[in-house]
Amino acid sequence: MLTDLKVKVGPQFYRYHEGALAHIPELLQEYQAKRLLIVHGSISWQKAQPKLTFINEAPQDVFYHQYTGECSYYGANLIKDQVEAHNIDFIIGVGGGKLTDLVGYAAHLTNTPFGVVPTLASNCAPWTPLAVMYKENGESEGKSEHFLRQAAFLITDPTLVIDAPVSYFIAGLADTLAKWYESETILAQPQLQHEPFLQLAGYTAKLCENAIVSQSKQAIQDMEEQKVTEEFIHLSEIVFAVAGLVGGLGDKYARNAAAHAMHDAISKYLPASHQFLHGEKVAYGIFYQLAIEERWTVIDQLLPFYRELQLPMSLHQMGIYPEDPQVIDQLVAFVDSKEKVHLIPVSITKERLKKALLDLENYIEQV
Repeated sequence: MLTDLKVKVGPQFYRYHEGALAHIPELLQEYQAKRLLIVHGSISWQKAQPKLTFINEAPQDVFYHQYTGECSYYGANLIKDQVEAHNIDFIIGVGGGKLTDLVGYAAHLTNTPFGVVPTLASNCAPWTPLAVMYKENGESEGKSEHFLRQAAFLITDPTLVIDAPVSYFIAGLADTLAKWYESETILAQPQLQHEPFLQLAGYTAKLCENAIVSQSKQAIQDMEEQKVTEEFIHLSEIVFAVAGLVGGLGDKYARNAAAHAMHDAISKYLPASHQFLHGEKVAYGIFYQLAIEERWTVIDQLLPFYRELQLPMSLHQMGIYPEDPQVIDQLVAFVDSKEKVHLIPVSITKERLKKALLDLENYIEQV
């Protein structure tokens, strides 16, 4: 029996369909909200605002805060200042992954209930009780998994989500694909196979993988044509909601491993990586974890999918390979420092981690 498993399933209330945003007032009434702070971005807010018609008729006092564009400790403290200055009793975050992460962390700081309205499907940030933190210059600062609360609601509309850059959706598909490849071998260990919540996490991760591999081509085409189809709805829902269940049910055993650790490493030590989206860097990280596990046949199986979606496969291909060997050592040391990487059932050493990085570069050059 596991004694270190923390199950944080997801938001307390979820709706995703056309017209779903009209149900937000019911939730605000449930929380007896009287003074709202809406945290938003710029372009996404311009698209979302016309659909949030309840704001114009809200009985609550409504205040607004445009975030800096990064999920940073600095940005969270700006929200904290707004909450205290206006005596805010409910926060609504409208935007993408960094914004929803930021709102969750700020809600933790201020002990304030919050809800999220995702405007794109690029990762599972709206679902998960953690925040990926960055400095204002885009450099990674790790994760904050300390807060126990989750969103009071996650409500959005596919007609809003589909009106976003296709590249973000593709990055979200890659980020979600990592749920399976980061957790597969960890959850397959004999001592973990019969844990009910870990079984659920594994089933959910496999569901994500199956749907993404089989439906991505159609869903991407539908998004490019601005058609709200079943395929687009299913895959966007898997990206920002269902994928979050994997870590919610499986905690550290299924939340992330080497793929996300490498994402954080290159975000920290390779400034040129900031041009790539979160999911694009995680896509490279998937191949890196498979290289650590020496599962080259699985990389071969994924190559056609990666090529079709134009996902990064190596640092050289991304144009960010560091020529300074000390930077390689920094990347490796950072990955080695992450506890979850050591849950992978192989002998994890700095030597192995470095060899995997170099071997992957050589392998991708030859395929």
